[in-house]
Amino acid sequence: MTPRFDLSTAFPNGVTRRNVLAFGAALSGTALLAACAGPSVGGDVGSAASATPAQDWTNIKPASSITWWTNHPGNSMATEQAIIDGFQAANPGIVVNMVTAGANYDEIAQKFQAASGTDSVPDLVGASDVWWFRYMINQQIIPLDDLAAHLDANTDDFNSTLYGDYEYNGSHWAMPYARSTPLFYYNKSLWSAAGLPDRAPATWDEFDEWAPKLSAVMNGAAPLGIGKGTSWAAWWFCNIMWGKGGAYSSDWTMKLDQPETLEAGEYLRAIINEKKSATVSATDSAADFGAGLSACTVASTGALTGILKSSTFDVGTGFLPAGPKGAFTPTGGTGMAIPSGKTPEQQLAAGMFLKYLTDAEQTATFSAATGYMPVRTSAMDGATMSAIYTQKPQFRTAVDQLKNARSQDWARSFVPSGDKYLTTALEQIMLQNSAAADVFPKASADITTSYEQNVVPYL
Repeated sequence: MTPRFDLSTAFPNGVTRRNVLAFGAALSGTALLAACAGPSVGGDVGSAASATPAQDWTNIKPASSITWWTNHPGNSMATEQAIIDGFQAANPGIVVNMVTAGANYDEIAQKFQAASGTDSVPDLVGASDVWWFRYMINQQIIPLDDLAAHLDANTDDFNSTLYGDYEYNGSHWAMPYARSTPLFYYNKSLWSAAGLPDRAPATWDEFDEWAPKLSAVMNGAAPLGIGKGTSWAAWWFCNIMWGKGGAYSSDWTMKLDQPETLEAGEYLRAIINEKKSATVSATDSAADFGAGLSACTVASTGALTGILKSSTFDVGTGFLPAGPKGAFTPTGGTGMAIPSGKTPEQQLAAGMFLKYLTDAEQTATFSAATGYMPVRTSAMDGATMSAIYTQKPQFRTAVDQLKNARSQDWARSFVPSGDKYLTTALEQIMLQNSAAADVFPKASADITTSYEQNVVPYL
């Protein structure tokens, strides 16, 4: 029997898309607590969201110094420092101190949680898609709409999907910064040697047709290198699964036992363990591809610049291949938030820098340096990005692929440890040649139990 989560206790007046999305966002804030070793959260989410009083910014003077916590997405430290230099030149009364607060989004989040209530809290902090809502329900960050309006930050120019990711209860709690999708990368030299057209496979069926030709020019090696691990495997697998009409869940109904989802799992098992057209990278599939160990890979747009620099061959990029039900891609990355435990003067200065950091010119500069998507509509086809597209057309792929973006299934993104349970099942399929029908039921049961134990008590 397909497990189903009962939301009647959460919404006694009826379940609507709006309140379920709000509830889903709340769960995404608590997701992966075990995997990320973050603090537990509880209390009334709705009251937490509305607890921050409105701030009148009219007579506030910006602080003279602020601290920014970042993990330099896409090896962007030099680019971020250049952006700081440009801001300080335009605003000589404000010094921005950049701090490397972690190697990834989770490390920043854990450090931010540990610093809460101390003098070590930064003035601007990375807020990934998983973590920003947890900051909000803990009342650790402020809503940005009034501050953005005061600063004339033109939030209407943000890509609506990317900006909307940070909306709850009518307010936005972060601004998009380093946003990404997975892309299909391929080695043009091997493509040419195999007699293939210079493009990514349009479908996974077409990849299956091309794989033997690629293996033939690779001395029998598997052409596709794919990655494993939490926060990754269950992310890119969405493309294969959704393309076959499957899902981890539909709203709160688990779908891991549905034929389409099982078929997707079996396809993954087959291309690795039977067809030998794909192999699992030990550590970093993007690095392996750049080193020429695979003919193609699925990697983040944030890896684009690194891949182009490390590769000794021409790199092609394309949309993720489609399945019989269509082409789909998930989005990811991080935004930036302003902590609530700072003075209005510090928050105003942080807001001024955040406006500059995410304006059209800076997001284009950041995108050109890293491969992350420009977050403003005006920047996507502006002069800077248009020049980049001409010089390096690979950069255009991520922007164009946004039309295929789809929201994450709630079983993965909203339920604590959902991603971990799904990753465990997928790694058993990939590494142990386990049948999807043998491992998906346990993941489904574990996710259901996690919901009952870690979600229901907080409703």
